[in-house]
Amino acid sequence: MSDNNYKAVIFDVDGTLLNTREGILTSVGATLEAFNMPPLKPENEKLFIGPPIQRSLVEVYSLTKEKAQEFANVFREKYSRHEFLFRAQVYPGIEELMIRLKEAGYKNAVATYKREDYAIDIVEHFGLAKHSDVIHGADNFNKLTKSDIIRMCIEEMGFTPDQCVMVGDSDNDAIGAEGIGCPFIGVTYGFGFEKPEDVMEFKNIGVAASPDEIYDIITRL
Repeated sequence: MSDNNYKAVIFDVDGTLLNTREGILTSVGATLEAFNMPPLKPENEKLFIGPPIQRSLVEVYSLTKEKAQEFANVFREKYSRHEFLFRAQVYPGIEELMIRLKEAGYKNAVATYKREDYAIDIVEHFGLAKHSDVIHGADNFNKLTKSDIIRMCIEEMGFTPDQCVMVGDSDNDAIGAEGIGCPFIGVTYGFGFEKPEDVMEFKNIGVAASPDEIYDIITRL
């Protein structure tokens, strides 16, 4: 292991470990159709990949929180069907990264806004669970913040926030990490951050365009 103080790397799922675009957007479309709502516009698609769906529904469709939760329940019922949940791909180099980190002495964890049971299912399905020491996700009613979910991972591993690194593709990940004093690496190959300048708007220890660059940042610091 590098002589830095880091003991663990915590990964987001959507846009960081997995390209989940197809499954999520198919499920969103089916949910909107069920409620006779207008289809999602292309410019709003990425708002539904990663953040809690309740938040996206309020922002894009001006739903009340109560109505957004009703939509979210239907979305999750549809998304939980494996033909939707498993419509995803592991980003090239991710499994190799997790293996290299383990071999170097780091622990791997997963912290996602996906509901926790779905998170476990999808991480297991794509063969990444065997490289993960801890997996935590959201609750059904979106009461947990990203900071809460990251903190759950850190506490279960027995570390402090400054001993871990959060890796994610969005402002949710950056803000969640900063909220508990956890160092952050932003990736630009996912759905949120499109260029290094996007990451630089938030506190970070590096910007990565590939899994290899994630490893280099962690091990050189």
